[in-house]
Amino acid sequence: MGSYRRVRAFIKLTRLEHSLILAAAVVAAEIILGLHIGPYLFVLALIPPIFVGMGSFAINDYFDVNVDRRNGRYDRPLVNRSMSRGEAYAIAMLSFLVGIVASALINTYAFAITAVFAALAYLYSYRLKEVFLLGNMYIALTMVIPFIYGNFVISSALNPNIILISITVFLSGLAREIHGMVRDVKGDTHGRNVRGVVYYMGKRRSNIFASILYVLAVAVSLYMFIFMRPFAGNAVYLIPILAVDIVIIYNVSIYFRKRAQRYYSLSRNISLAVMGIAVLVYIVSSLIYVSL
Repeated sequence: MGSYRRVRAFIKLTRLEHSLILAAAVVAAEIILGLHIGPYLFVLALIPPIFVGMGSFAINDYFDVNVDRRNGRYDRPLVNRSMSRGEAYAIAMLSFLVGIVASALINTYAFAITAVFAALAYLYSYRLKEVFLLGNMYIALTMVIPFIYGNFVISSALNPNIILISITVFLSGLAREIHGMVRDVKGDTHGRNVRGVVYYMGKRRSNIFASILYVLAVAVSLYMFIFMRPFAGNAVYLIPILAVDIVIIYNVSIYFRKRAQRYYSLSRNISLAVMGIAVLVYIVSSLIYVSL
């Protein structure tokens, strides 16, 4: 029972499900480029995003323990004391190290991207999140960078489809992050003196801003269906991406109809799920083309 509790605390600390989505995004980028990649490089390329992602969440919990207490986040290991701050810090540093070393074995591009984002992850948790909008933009970029990283693992040129996907993910990621700040505004303001978007714009205007970003992300996803191969005219892309877009629009409406804390948490979980599904759609529709 004790071992199970420790493993569960580790998964909660590192948010392993997020890292798996990052790894899937890397695979999507590699498939979209359509270039051959050997099994050794394929497996090696997954290590940096997974471990840097794990380290990012661990170091965030390390610095944010007081914020999480104020927000009543008893699901967090450092708040419910299923793991110590020292253990969280050690896990974060080891995860960063593993990710950076693995990236150095790939190529210079992969190493540079991994090292920079590992450093930014530390800086974000330490201070950057307290800077107006900059911290939110960083989090959105962490959702984008696996696609760019996956591109540069096997190519020195940035693919146009990767650029559009990156724009879509950045917009929806920034919107999700702003909605997260609406949910956590009490703890952020009083626990860490964060002066973010919600502090300056207020909850309602922040919700409107985030909702506009979500709508723009939906528009880009539909643009890709009209103009960008292998997504253009591809039923394998259109049908599931339309379902994802509908869920996103519904998700936006939650913020204006339901103001309770539990709805903010539910909506963020929904947005994470649809982002994961969207990554799978990019993968499958790049492999299979069914004309409408």
